[in-house]
Amino acid sequence: MRIIRGIFRMLSALALIAAIVAGTLDSIQSVSASSVVLTSLGNAWLNLDPESLALAEISAETYISPDIWRPFVAPVLAQPAFAAFLALALLFWMAGYRRPHFAGRFSA
Repeated sequence: MRIIRGIFRMLSALALIAAIVAGTLDSIQSVSASSVVLTSLGNAWLNLDPESLALAEISAETYISPDIWRPFVAPVLAQPAFAAFLALALLFWMAGYRRPHFAGRFSA
């Protein structure tokens, strides 16, 4: 169980790093454009690897359901990349969270 929690914490840290990088890039673009620029998750994925985005869409439609992409995945891809990665980091952190001991750190 400790290994699974550690994996979730590591994934949370990686998602948090991705959110910081995406937010930093958006802020740099906003300053240089003198207006607010928010890169959507879909655009970031398209700029990073367009073939994998098309493969993910085809795989979702083939193996899960033909009607899953447009109502469920497309709204997620329309969200700002930093917000999507922050939400993902929060979910991974909650999955890997371990409650502190009731009696404290030095209890028997």
